[in-house]
Amino acid sequence: MSLAKASHDSIPHRGSASYGVPPVERAFKLLRHIAAGDSVANMSVSARALGISRTTLMRLVATLEAEQIIERKADGSGYSLGLGLVGLAGQALYASDLVQVGDPVIAGMAQQLGLSTHIGLLDGTDVLYVARRTPNAHLVSNVGIGSRLPAHATTMGRIMLAHLPASEIEVRYRHTPLKRVTEKTPVTLQALLNQCVTDRTAGLAWSDSHYEAGIASAAAVIFDRLGSVIGALNVTGPTAGFATHADRRAEIEDAVRTAATTISSRLGYTKRGSALDPRRMQ
Repeated sequence: MSLAKASHDSIPHRGSASYGVPPVERAFKLLRHIAAGDSVANMSVSARALGISRTTLMRLVATLEAEQIIERKADGSGYSLGLGLVGLAGQALYASDLVQVGDPVIAGMAQQLGLSTHIGLLDGTDVLYVARRTPNAHLVSNVGIGSRLPAHATTMGRIMLAHLPASEIEVRYRHTPLKRVTEKTPVTLQALLNQCVTDRTAGLAWSDSHYEAGIASAAAVIFDRLGSVIGALNVTGPTAGFATHADRRAEIEDAVRTAATTISSRLGYTKRGSALDPRRMQ
């Protein structure tokens, strides 16, 4: 058999039933069913609608819930699509939009300020780092792409949380303790809510040894075309790098606001005025 023939025979025909995997097909059918509005609150009814046994449905639900593809509703009335599924879809979208648009912007900011820069997403109570740029300097960030850090203790996490309703923050931390990272970390829900008010009013989240001694940071949110927070960016580096001259803090603030506004605009955000103007936060 020639190499070309072997390659051709190894590729399934698109849509060929002979290559379908029934359990996978049933899982996707269930996901579409939930997305269409059936919360699977009544297993028997949903099983009949899907044309599968109640036992099979229970196994599918248990598996998808364990993988966070679906999650129980807060009021206990069945299931909704979960963060695991949203995360998979989001990573594909962000890889093609947020990261591609944002990477050259934060690269320029890193060289302008001589500080490390990042872009992150809010995933539950974590910040997921999806982009990183470092300057040509001796001391740079060691937080790599794919890293997860606690949102309540980091500037990107704080500024994204600050744009959520207090009720949603409460739900996110209902079963998640706010662990102390440094003496400046909010470790109670009320302390976190107070910090969110401060950050939202300022339009930026600032840190001076809040996460790591001797390290400073500033972060701002990034908006999508619908005006929703899609992520955040930050600059970070040694505290001394935030105080090189009298106007250094203002220089950093202007650069962070400009970068976040530029990325937001390129993603289609068109609301009049800066997305990061603190007057809009009050």
